[in-house]
Amino acid sequence: MAQEKKRRSTGRRSPLAAAALIGIGLLLTGGIYAGASAAMAATADTTATTALTVDDGKKLFQANCATCHGLDLQGSQSGPSLFGVGELSVHFQVSTGRMPLQMQGPQAPQKPVQFTDEQIAAMGAYVQSMAPGPTFPSDETLDAKGDAAAGGELFRINCAMCHNVAGAGGALTEGKYAPALHGTTPLNMYAAMVTGPQNMPVFNDMNLTAEDKRDIITYLVWLQDNESPGGFSLGSLGPVSEGLFIWIFGIGSLIALTVWITAKSN
Repeated sequence: MAQEKKRRSTGRRSPLAAAALIGIGLLLTGGIYAGASAAMAATADTTATTALTVDDGKKLFQANCATCHGLDLQGSQSGPSLFGVGELSVHFQVSTGRMPLQMQGPQAPQKPVQFTDEQIAAMGAYVQSMAPGPTFPSDETLDAKGDAAAGGELFRINCAMCHNVAGAGGALTEGKYAPALHGTTPLNMYAAMVTGPQNMPVFNDMNLTAEDKRDIITYLVWLQDNESPGGFSLGSLGPVSEGLFIWIFGIGSLIALTVWITAKSN
């Protein structure tokens, strides 16, 4: 009897063994399933495209833009006509979140983008098919490999009076403003020069050639990639902010030091 009890005790399994076996089985099953799914996805036909068509762009336009711009781009009392603006203007306005317009005001502010790149391209293609206008430039124009020095000179002559010499933006009249350019993409820099959004004038190739635009883009990208060499930029607002800083902190420090010395002597 003693020997029989001993054999039973040695053959007893731990309570955790079953749980361990179940866990190992689940891991193996999950690994095999994941590997099979990845293999099937890799061998599946990847030629399918998610690009939207002009008809898709028409539907998006009618659902989101036609209230102000009209079903046929003719415009209304709430929004201008889009005849001749082209897909480049659509890309600028929608990819920066300015459109659809949230509310009427002095100008459309930037806000979070509401559409994907494919949807924006589809709406632009629809507008371009209805009333052709400015289209996308060559990749060379946007490569930011032009003459930054020449671009800086052109920018100071044509743009700095509104956008500030450092591209920091500035106030205009009647609640309008020139936006800062520190986060603007090269494509939208070009689009702004060609389409003249908001209060900006249009710079066609007779005003600024394609090479001139490339140089300006190169200068602005250089500003984005290089911090102020003088330390704190103070908003890049020039002598106004610098003078205010010196008046408050410089003269304020001198007054505080004078008061401290006087109190110390007394």
